[in-house]
Amino acid sequence: MSLYPSVLFVLLVTMAAAETLRPGFYAQTCPEAEAIVRYEMMKAMIREPRSVASVMRFQFHDCFVNGCDASLLLDDTPNMLGEKLALSNINSLRSFEVVDEVKEALEKACPGVVSCADVIIMAARDAVALAGGPDWVVRLGRKDSLTASQEDSDNIMPSPRANATSLIDLFTKFNLSIKDLVALSGSHSIGEARCFSIMFRLYNQSGSGKPDPAIEPGFREKLDKLCPLGGDENVTGDLDATPKLFDNQYFKDLVAGRGFLNSDQTLFTFPQTREYVKLFSKDENEFFKAFVEGMLKMGELRSGKGGEIRTNCRVVNSQALDV
Repeated sequence: MSLYPSVLFVLLVTMAAAETLRPGFYAQTCPEAEAIVRYEMMKAMIREPRSVASVMRFQFHDCFVNGCDASLLLDDTPNMLGEKLALSNINSLRSFEVVDEVKEALEKACPGVVSCADVIIMAARDAVALAGGPDWVVRLGRKDSLTASQEDSDNIMPSPRANATSLIDLFTKFNLSIKDLVALSGSHSIGEARCFSIMFRLYNQSGSGKPDPAIEPGFREKLDKLCPLGGDENVTGDLDATPKLFDNQYFKDLVAGRGFLNSDQTLFTFPQTREYVKLFSKDENEFFKAFVEGMLKMGELRSGKGGEIRTNCRVVNSQALDV
């Protein structure tokens, strides 16, 4: 997995150089913005509980690729391959329509004011809070990108097969610590993932022709039934034992060898990350505190490129006029 040094350099420099993000950014221009986002997220959760977990993941998939600029939300055009069909996103990220609904409500209240990039940040926070996790004050004031890059996403975003070493290397390049990595992986406290992502773990770990020995035998039997060899790899399984509740069960499952993804279980099998997994499995408040800190730090990643406030999160404004 290669990373473009120039992209990382711009991101890290811009964290300090860009216009400062701040709480209450829309207090004067759209005072109900955060309440509107929370309400729309609540409606989405009632309609389909899994959708809020899906939207929460947008922050990670957006911010790591050229900063938190809503490039993830742009649809492909004849001249641009966007990020929705990148390797880590295709057939994985979903519920983009929830962001559409949030943005539509914001445009009715305050046309042209609230950026899609800030919608992602607010919606991710609300997804966690509505699922029983921590709530926190978000820093806002981002602009929306004018383009997106499938290539950049493919070169940056990790695979479900990633091990702890590669994940640590990736997070370090974004000034995120090992503790941040483990805490933010706790986003898998809610939601589901496809059998496609674990077939190698079940039947051919590291080319051995055998299952991952780190999987607890009883859990492996359950996964074998859910994801049989030759079966439908689009079937989904719970990422932890309480997939609708944001709690520290995810870490308890890792300690027990019941992590769904390889990139999850590796956090317990690898010495540098294991102690944080054990800590968070025993102390939910420590996990919540570290998770919020990690989300805030990740939310500071910015590219420094010019931007705008999109009226439709799927297209840049110049194209929206043609729709």
